[in-house]
Amino acid sequence: MDGRWVSLFSGGKDSSWALYRALEEGLDVGRLLTVHPKGDSYMYHVPATRLAALAAESIGIELIEVEPDDFGADDVPDSGAQGDAELEPMERALSELDFELAGVTAGAVESEFQTSRIEGMCERLGCELFAPLWQEDPRELAEAMLDAGFEITIIRVAAYGLDESWLGRTLDAEALDELEELNEEYGVHILGEGGEFETLVTDGPHMSRPIELAYETEWDGTRGTLKIEDARLG
Repeated sequence: MDGRWVSLFSGGKDSSWALYRALEEGLDVGRLLTVHPKGDSYMYHVPATRLAALAAESIGIELIEVEPDDFGADDVPDSGAQGDAELEPMERALSELDFELAGVTAGAVESEFQTSRIEGMCERLGCELFAPLWQEDPRELAEAMLDAGFEITIIRVAAYGLDESWLGRTLDAEALDELEELNEEYGVHILGEGGEFETLVTDGPHMSRPIELAYETEWDGTRGTLKIEDARLG
């Protein structure tokens, strides 16, 4: 298909894997696109999205940053209408590109809520959707990321069974074994698909330099996040 691709990109493992796979497939990815929600969001990865700029610099692809108003997602009477509304700033940015849009990449694994809306957006824009994680086995996906050389840091946890010790932890084979046990005991998704945890890819084969972090942990007794104090390319 004529035109160039845009990768919907948060810096987390799923969107990074979709981008990596697109590059491996030879797709001409001309831009990354990050949405920075001010508050909670039904459609977007929220924590540490500002680090997407560092990741983009390391990857070597120009980043489009979308700055919507607060979505007000903490008090929503209609989640479907909320998801549609949250999509609008991203769709507008894609419609204003300075090149013909061939398609977008997305890191959705199991969320029909997100994927159906992105599919609808692509239909309206007349472009393709590349979603290589969609309905794949979570453990196999995670192992493929590690085998490819992804270094993945857990930056937020919000699920029973995940305590403060998981904050800042590297998602490696040992962590995957523990997550599989937590999946059996508590239903924690191995890839955190239900928002159980969020990640940042700090290095990978598609990156020229790793992201180095300095942080403190914030923990409220049931959930927590990394408070990033400094981030730079190594």
